[in-house]
Amino acid sequence: MRLAAVQTNLFWEDAKANYKHIQQQLKAVSNVDLIVLPEMFPSGFSMNPSSISESENGPSLKWMRTLAKSKNAVVVGSVAVYRQKKYYNSLFWVSPNGEYSCYNKKHLFTMAGEHKHYSKGDNLLLTTISSFKCCPLICYDLRFPVWSRNINTDLSFKYDLLIYVANWPSVREDAWTTLLKARAIENQCYVIGVNRVGKDGNGVSYSGESRIFGPKGERLDSFKANKEQVEIVELDRSVLEKFRLEFPANSDADNFEII
Repeated sequence: MRLAAVQTNLFWEDAKANYKHIQQQLKAVSNVDLIVLPEMFPSGFSMNPSSISESENGPSLKWMRTLAKSKNAVVVGSVAVYRQKKYYNSLFWVSPNGEYSCYNKKHLFTMAGEHKHYSKGDNLLLTTISSFKCCPLICYDLRFPVWSRNINTDLSFKYDLLIYVANWPSVREDAWTTLLKARAIENQCYVIGVNRVGKDGNGVSYSGESRIFGPKGERLDSFKANKEQVEIVELDRSVLEKFRLEFPANSDADNFEII
């Protein structure tokens, strides 16, 4: 599977400017299966949902559908959504044919007051692309490994690729890169973490430090700090399967179910 991870600056609470900016960065990108955008890519990590949120079928989903169709690729990113009288930080998984799935962020970042403005989700999204089973999550979810635990009750794997879209501040960049690598090793899977760069409307700085890790924790990308870039990487499922057969740690895992 060939993917494009977009490490970009975001214009504060300006969706149209962000659509245009991201499209420009993706202009030369072709022949990819998956495009991963940062968390809340239309607005930045804003606690003003009454100003920036959209209906589920709002302009951001329409834009993602157009992009997915034009690039013939799945597009992933999160958006502030107003649904059933509640606000959510919702990740959309949008296919080239216009079909989409949604994951609502489970772990809301209390230190920024996210829990006061948005409602949390309760269900994982597990989906498939190019024979890869995928689990897309959002930012702060990264700190809670039980939520992303890659073991079914029969000790088989739930997914092959774990995705995090984020607005993770530079002051905690070491935690970001360390935890992404840990999730890859403990779950014996590929991990993609896509973070923004620049400074948001609250003065918070982001260094990017996006990462793509293999199942042994090996780094597969060449992302630079504080730089906008689109990284294209090919993931090989046969490499993953070979490693899992050679090192079947999952067979020794604790057998419990999250309820």
